[in-house]
Amino acid sequence: MTTTVTAQRDGALADAVRDDAGLRRFLHGLPGVDHVGVERRAATLATRSIKKESKLHALDMAITMIDLTTLEGADTPGKVRSLCAQARRPDPDHPDVPPVAAVCVYPDLAGVAVEALRGSGVAVAAVATAFPSGRSSRAVKLADTALAVEAGASEIDMVIDRGAFLTGRYGAVYDEIVAVREACGSAHLKVILETGELGGYDDVRRASWLALLAGADVIKTSTGKVSPAATLPVVQVMLQAVRDWHRATGELRGVKAAGGIRTAKDAIRHLVAVHEVAGPGWLTPDLFRFGASALLGDLLRQRRTQLEGHYTDRDHIGGA
Repeated sequence: MTTTVTAQRDGALADAVRDDAGLRRFLHGLPGVDHVGVERRAATLATRSIKKESKLHALDMAITMIDLTTLEGADTPGKVRSLCAQARRPDPDHPDVPPVAAVCVYPDLAGVAVEALRGSGVAVAAVATAFPSGRSSRAVKLADTALAVEAGASEIDMVIDRGAFLTGRYGAVYDEIVAVREACGSAHLKVILETGELGGYDDVRRASWLALLAGADVIKTSTGKVSPAATLPVVQVMLQAVRDWHRATGELRGVKAAGGIRTAKDAIRHLVAVHEVAGPGWLTPDLFRFGASALLGDLLRQRRTQLEGHYTDRDHIGGA
């Protein structure tokens, strides 16, 4: 197994990643998730309301946290350029609307997005490592990553080998993340756990810590191709992991909730969870993201409702 910088510095974590046996002991020694408790708290957080005067701020915050995404086999350079134009200026009629955090595309289209977004401050994220299945050789996965980085992507969203994780081959998953982390260079690494394919909340916690130990800058719920994806209880468990990581190491790592978040109400529920579980310091695009395509449209409609006092029909506003 490869040893990360963090593990070299912190004795307890160094023991965890010294070998396969140590990694297994560490991951299975994590406290079990109180299934009833986490679902009850998620249900409670989902009922929290935001004062009217704070809602516009929350909507704008959510917009700045979006990775505006297109990951379809029929994607074209034209479609990516159109998405980038929307990312830069989400609502042309309201220039005060902030841009989104990033545009997320396949590696072969990353260069198109980089050129379209040049000078905007909007990042380019590219999925890699045989997305969405993660079923390929290490060499192919690293080549996939290199393709995106060479095209200028500043963020890489990789998928873990769920088959290896679910059969207890934690060292193989760890080493692959470390290798991709190295291939990323200065690009930020988001590690997709595909939580809908994991065995439950305890596995989500173990996978979160495994990714953090291996050097993930952000842990991400889902590819968006599997259901369930970003459920509030799962996101809460992942937020607990980055909070506890910070307490143990002093390092800030982020969470990306992707898949199934389509409405402003959904987004605000997640922002409440971020505030209450991880803390207000995580309410920044550097530490919390939404992976979405349809979400932006509803955020813009709700924003206009706040400003104009009436709901704007889907046909009269941008967004999916």
